[in-house]
Amino acid sequence: MLLLQDKVALVAGVANHRSIAWGISKALAGAGARLILTAQERVKATVEELAASLPDAIVLQMDVQRDDEIDAAFAEVERRYGGLDILVHSIGYAAAKLEGRYIDTTREGFLLALDISAYSFTALARRAEPLMERRGGGAMLTLTYLGSERVFPNYNVMGVAKAALEASVRYLAWDLGAKNIRVNAISSGPQRTLAARGIADFNLMWEQMKTSAPLRRNVEQDEVGQAALFLCSPMASAITGHILFVDAGYHVMGMSFGPKKASGAEGATD
Repeated sequence: MLLLQDKVALVAGVANHRSIAWGISKALAGAGARLILTAQERVKATVEELAASLPDAIVLQMDVQRDDEIDAAFAEVERRYGGLDILVHSIGYAAAKLEGRYIDTTREGFLLALDISAYSFTALARRAEPLMERRGGGAMLTLTYLGSERVFPNYNVMGVAKAALEASVRYLAWDLGAKNIRVNAISSGPQRTLAARGIADFNLMWEQMKTSAPLRRNVEQDEVGQAALFLCSPMASAITGHILFVDAGYHVMGMSFGPKKASGAEGATD
């Protein structure tokens, strides 16, 4: 029997084949879950093409800034399946290219980034709660990044939004734990996603990880997918309120010297 046989999973945030959410969708479907992918109208056709490669997957239109679309999507989930077992939130957005100084963030830019990147998880969790309760519990998962707790130049307001998102994970874990609903997050290493295009000097972040992370490499999309499968499965039944780093160990480093270079100073002493 497959690990997620007969489980119903809603994944929000697939934009194209490079999306972390797509890697997670493939992992969940491969374990037997029935997938519901949500998408904004502008990318719905692309997501429908991807969904066609997954067994029994459907696509529902949902813009997380529109409560009517969120309500309609969850009403359709209830109508089709009667309940929900897994919710995956992989959504982040900032209005302008992330560069320069955080102090120059506008009020409008701040509110937009926090609304879409952080509050939307709470909005989806609130609709998912009664559907999961009917199934005797469930698992909720969101995606974050190390910029939530450390400064990455040009990550700026997204770092603040991810910090709010991680705090939401902890508070939601407490709120929903009594109903056997677990809430966790994955902090992934940098991925070449659509959202990454808005980060100035992203290629520097990408290259630095290859030399600074203990595993001396970047993280693959499928590796994040497998970690998500674990957290959403019965194997993680006692894990909630947790941020799981899937970043080749980069988060443990305080300083990196980069690759070693040949030197004629072997044996030298102070």
